Parts: sequence; C-alpha cells; structure tokens
Amino acid sequence: MSSLYSKLISIIEQKITPMAGAVGQQKYVTSIRDGFITALPFMIVGSFMLVFIFPPFSPDTTWGFAQAWLKFSLDHRDALMLPFNFSMGIMTLFISVGIAASLAKHHELDPLTAGMLSLMAFLLVAAPLKDGHISTAYFSGQGIFTAILVAIYSTELYAFLKRNNITIRLPPEVPTGVARSFEILVPVLAVVVTLHPLNLFIESQLGMIIPEAIMSLVKPLVAASDTLPAVLLSVLVCQVLWFAGIHGALIVTGIMNPFWMANLSVNQAAMAAGSAIPHIYVQGFWDHYLLIGGVGSTLPLAFLLLRSKAIHLRTIGRMGVVPGLFNINEPILFGAPIIMNPLFFLPFVLVPMVNATLAWFALDLDLVSRVVSMTPWTTPAPIGASWAANWSFSPVILCLMCMVTSAAMYLPFLKAYEKQLMEQENENAVEHSQDAAQSA
Repeated sequence: MSSLYSKLISIIEQKITPMAGAVGQQKYVTSIRDGFITALPFMIVGSFMLVFIFPPFSPDTTWGFAQAWLKFSLDHRDALMLPFNFSMGIMTLFISVGIAASLAKHHELDPLTAGMLSLMAFLLVAAPLKDGHISTAYFSGQGIFTAILVAIYSTELYAFLKRNNITIRLPPEVPTGVARSFEILVPVLAVVVTLHPLNLFIESQLGMIIPEAIMSLVKPLVAASDTLPAVLLSVLVCQVLWFAGIHGALIVTGIMNPFWMANLSVNQAAMAAGSAIPHIYVQGFWDHYLLIGGVGSTLPLAFLLLRSKAIHLRTIGRMGVVPGLFNINEPILFGAPIIMNPLFFLPFVLVPMVNATLAWFALDLDLVSRVVSMTPWTTPAPIGASWAANWSFSPVILCLMCMVTSAAMYLPFLKAYEKQLMEQENENAVEHSQDAAQSA
C-alpha cells in the first residue's frame, strides 16, 4: 500500500503538479478567472432579484400573502426585471472589461483603456443594429465565449501595437491624459478594421454574426459540460491537485466558468418563461453539493473531529468548524492535515465524487429543484443550496444527505488516523513523565 501511495505521489509531483502550475499561472486562464470574479457581485445581486420576481409559491396557492406577492410580481414584472436585466442580463459586458483589464496588467498596459477597447470590440460584433434598435441577445450567457475571445484579441492587438511602437506619439509637453487618448487611436482603428469586416463577411457567408457562429461551434462542448462524466472529471482534477497542495478549485472554476454561466443563463431564461429548467451542472451545484464546507466536503469531518479522542484532532475541529460553515477549510486541510496525508487520500477524492453522483441523479430524476441563481460561495451549504434553487426545500434535504454520506465515508479513515495519533500522544506523555521524573 505504501509503495502504491509513493508511486501516486511521485506521479503527482513529477507530472501533474508542474502541468497544473503552468495552467494555473497561464495569463489567459488567470485573466478569464479575474474577469468572472469582477462580474460576480453584479451577477449575484441580479440573481437575488429573481427570488422576488418569481416567488417560490404555486400559482394555485390559497395563502393570502403568497397570492398577493404573486399578483404584485406579475403586475410589475417589467419594472422588477430591470435590475436583473442590467446585471445578469448584461454580464458579458462586465466579463469582457474584466478579462481585458486583467490581461492588460500582464502586458503592463493601462487596464481601464484595455477594458474600454474590449467593450467596444464586443459591442461591434455582438450588438447588431436593426430598425434603430440594438439587439441585447448576446449580452447574457449566449455571448460569453465571444466576450472572452474578443477581450483577449483586442488586448493582445493593443499590446502588439504598443510593443512595436505603432502608435501616435505627442510631445512630452502634452498632458498625460490627452497623450493616452491619442495613443489608443491606432488600436481602436485596428480593432474596427479587423473585426467589423470579419463580422460582415461571416454574416454574408453563413447567415450569422460572430457570436452565433461561435455558439454553434462550442455547442457540443457546452452540452458535454452538463454531463455526469464532466462533473466527475472536474471534481477528480480539483481533488487530486488540492491533495498535492495546489489550489485545484481555482484552475477548475477558471475553465468551467464560461460553461456554467452559459448554462445558468439558459436556466434563468427557462424559469422566466415558465419552462422546465434544463441544466444541472452550474456553479451552485458545484458549490453546495460538492464543496460542503470547502474542497473535499470537509464540514462533516470537522464535526467528527470535535468528538475525537485525539487532542490534536479535537483542537483542529474547534478551529475549523466555524470557518467550515462558510466553506473555508484551510484549518482542516493543513491542520489535521489532509493534504499529503496518505490515510485521507481516498476519502478526500471519493467523497465529493460520490456526492456528485448522488446529487446528479437526484436532479436528473427531478427529485430536487435545479439551480437558477448565483450565490456567494461562502453561503452555508443547506442555505446556499436552497437559495440557488429559488428557495426550494428539496435541495436542503439533498445537501443534508450529502453531509451524512460524507461523514460515513470519512469516519473509518478518521478512526484509523486517530488511533495513530493516540499512540503517538501516549508515547509523548510517557516520555514527558520520564523526563519530569529524571529532572526531579
């Protein structure tokens, strides 16, 4: 067993760790991640508005309060939807600016200028003007992949022109703000003369603009991202990387965020239309069923540690249980420790994978409501699960079942580890008493 563990650790250290480190530090991955983090507050607030717009009551309810809420929501639907439409509904604008601003820092460019250039580039290809009206169809999830590509393209083009001194230079006496505005003229012109003709050409040849063409290309990937194998693979990668001490969640979420946001947008549109919610694997599923208490679903383990016979584990449990309620589990991961601890490798990897399978089939069989809202990742799991599903109660039951499953899987490994620590503590106590007797 120890030989197998040593081989596994060797593979992780020599093969997986360097590759994961390179991916995690890659400028485009970090920029995309930063772009979504920039847009996150707007999306959370916008999603929260859905709770008021679509209250969790049946249309046939006889409760007076519920009837009044439903009637008020229906009568004032357009006004109530406005905050949502200008947050979640235009999330690609925030994402586009955020990605470009982050990428600009890698090239030592002005982040605000790069963000505005990216915004213009995105609007140029994704906001067609017809009959005097601008289409906003691609300002939500449907335009995410376009926003990512356009942000990267416009910023890299800006960096290329700046590196090669292809710009308008004004005398040093000219104020910095004025000089910068003239400096960006060439990148703006370059973006217009490259993207606009390309958009017109694609539309004339394919009958669709760039965002439509991109969505048709990535549609198989989006569909594949909402499958159980995709869930299990992303969880496996996250857990193995974390076990090696690498923040695997940042890498996985950086890759999966575009797919999650596209699927969440479709779910929200379906809820607004009164249709069945189509997608399962979105951000709320990841946060509230697979990362209960943090990566590895360690909140149940923290509760188990509180009753441990080993003083060390009991102390770690006291330190970790409160942060664990808010999905912060570094005290458990590094204090127990779980990271690089061979006894905890199997449960640490398998617990979230088992929970993923359980949750997937519960949602796939329509036993549990699906996710329609963005929630802060620090929201305690049962509350966050309910909130993400528009305050349905069934996710609370599923979340509690996942916690029970996690505790049952962690318990035998914890007992084995506890036995080891107890033996060490007894040995240390004997040595301490002997030293005390000798000194006396």
